[in-house]
Amino acid sequence: MLRGAGICLGLPLLEAMTPAFAATYEARQAKRFVGVSMSLGLHGPNLVPQGAGATYTPSRYLQSLQDIRDDFTVVSGSSHPGVSGGHTAEGSIYTACPNARGATSRNTISLDQLMAKQLGHETRFPSLVLNTNSQTSPSYTENGSMIPAENSAMRLFTRLFVNDTPAEQERQAELIRRGRSVMDVVGAEAKALQREVGAGDRDKLDAWFTSVRDLEHRLAANEEWTHRPKPKVALQAPTRIPRDNEVAVDGIFLDIVHMALATDSTRFVTLHITGNNVSGIEGVEESYHTLSHHGMDEEKLEQLAIVEQGVVNQWAGFLRKLKADKLLDETMVLLTSNLGNASSHDNKNMPVLFAGGGFKHGQHLAFDQKDNYPLPNLYLNTLQRLGMEEEKFATSTGTMSGLEVA
Repeated sequence: MLRGAGICLGLPLLEAMTPAFAATYEARQAKRFVGVSMSLGLHGPNLVPQGAGATYTPSRYLQSLQDIRDDFTVVSGSSHPGVSGGHTAEGSIYTACPNARGATSRNTISLDQLMAKQLGHETRFPSLVLNTNSQTSPSYTENGSMIPAENSAMRLFTRLFVNDTPAEQERQAELIRRGRSVMDVVGAEAKALQREVGAGDRDKLDAWFTSVRDLEHRLAANEEWTHRPKPKVALQAPTRIPRDNEVAVDGIFLDIVHMALATDSTRFVTLHITGNNVSGIEGVEESYHTLSHHGMDEEKLEQLAIVEQGVVNQWAGFLRKLKADKLLDETMVLLTSNLGNASSHDNKNMPVLFAGGGFKHGQHLAFDQKDNYPLPNLYLNTLQRLGMEEEKFATSTGTMSGLEVA
């Protein structure tokens, strides 16, 4: 990168650079990340298998996944250091921000948004932030602001695969052009200010100018996308959403996400599962939230198992579709929750299933259930697998022990 007179110029890859970047290019085989998170956790005794390593005995929830056993890793005994607060810790699922998520807490950038910030410009949508029921999300910007989620599968399908009218395309392009002109004005005023401040503030302003230029480039790319046709897919647009069956809703969203990845419309996705109505599922009579507070009641646990098995099966079906399309080795897929025990609002021992991305899978990484291993270490693995030169994420202490590239 060359800088001078306010201009940044990226150099092409030169032969002299090859030794320095060879390891990075070799490592960058994964291209995508999908994070599926559950607001009500997974019942540990039904999820965590017996034994560790490659010879583990599958748990109740994993028995139906044995055809893809070698494509995912089970992680137990891990959590985010310093994160507590029960349900309110949802904001830390992908940020791993070490605080109790109070009203005055300041969050940090989430894993998916850090990926999108550096690599999201390569697709029409830098990232997709989704929720099956509400607009809350575990996706946060660099300044700690929550990104509202898209919670309508119908709107999501339209946004991804239905072309806008010429008038709407021009309206979107005009909004983008106005945004760029506003930044030009602000930038001119800020440059005038830069001549009047000290060296420390000039450094801050220089960093800000760099971010403004990056935003200008992204806006320009967005303007180009508004006039490009959207991909045509065989998947039918959802016409009816079964609001009494959260598991079926999960499947509808994951089918759309699969198509979004297959058409390279985006590469970074979070889907937060928050729906409470499961009365449409056979054998289930109470709400999802009520069942999660089972208090070890056998009848509630059995109904909860039906719901949770359904969610795990939907996740597994998503993996099978990616594998059939030969996308799984390039796509990292996570299933997790901020709650290890929803009944007691415990944030320790988070449920973790991690698939794809070209890692060596087919194993159970069993860490200490009492002295948890830092889950942010896994997040660092995902960043480095994308070729991002990150040495730390949140409270990570390194990459995850036992998780290796195939």
